[in-house]
Amino acid sequence: MTRPPSPLIAQLASELEPVRPIRMAHGIALAALTVLATIGLIALTMGLWSGPMRGEAAAMFFVANALIGLVGLVSALAVIRMAGPRVGARQDGARWLLAALAILPMAAVLLAMIEGQIDWHEHATHGLECFVAGTCSGSLVAAALIIWLRRGAPVAPRVAGFYTGVAAGALGSFAYGLSCPIDTIAHLGIWHVAPVAVMAGLGRIFVPRWVRW
Repeated sequence: MTRPPSPLIAQLASELEPVRPIRMAHGIALAALTVLATIGLIALTMGLWSGPMRGEAAAMFFVANALIGLVGLVSALAVIRMAGPRVGARQDGARWLLAALAILPMAAVLLAMIEGQIDWHEHATHGLECFVAGTCSGSLVAAALIIWLRRGAPVAPRVAGFYTGVAAGALGSFAYGLSCPIDTIAHLGIWHVAPVAVMAGLGRIFVPRWVRW
């Protein structure tokens, strides 16, 4: 003898609607498009520095920007994964890269102390401009990742918010860094890394409010 279906279960089932599955490839494409769009906007409005193509850029230009970009890339991938409701997902790669990125400001501060530079470097005014522009350049990436998280169901909103900020700050700073002609460790280690720290803090505070489910 079979039991009749529960009216409550039947009511709940009747309200269910199919949803489109979240695919990582779509999230990666969304993040990639926003980064390319950001670089395109910077190229159109400010222009990209031609020094690397002419062999005028110091090695630190490539090292710092590559590390900042890699931190942004890995952090964005972590955010894309966290949109899926999973427990125990580890972000070891992003953590180690953040630790490596922290070496740049530490080296810049140490160099400033050794050389006795009070203003960190001779281009302090331009450095502040790089900080502001690099931070603002991450807006498109931040918006795209927040939209992606809202489509999913992250189980750790604060962690997702933190890495959203890291990805936005790093990729924005990387994009703007392609137009910056100053290639010293003092400049890159302070003003180009600062957007990552600021956006990480803002992301941890504000993003969880927008992706709560």
